[in-house]
Amino acid sequence: MGARIGADAALKALKGWKTAEGERDAIAKTYKFTDFKSAFAFMSGVALKAEQMDHHPEWFNVYNRVEVILTTHDADGVTQKDLELAGFMDQLAARLG
Repeated sequence: MGARIGADAALKALKGWKTAEGERDAIAKTYKFTDFKSAFAFMSGVALKAEQMDHHPEWFNVYNRVEVILTTHDADGVTQKDLELAGFMDQLAARLG
């Protein structure tokens, strides 16, 4: 599970992320890629990492856009796991362009 660090602390360490809409402690980001193939490659890479971490994002995809929300449900808020997965996503997105 991990200790809750909160969205505010996570946002200080991340670039381009924001507090997710609603009342819960979560962070969000929208990634835009050149095409569907790149968006799908991103989702596939994140899926493998998420499965390895046993920590899965909430996401929505339309063509070249992937909207992501991260929170740790067991902790009822943002934890180090979310920060780690967000960092991985940012690095992967940068590699994919």
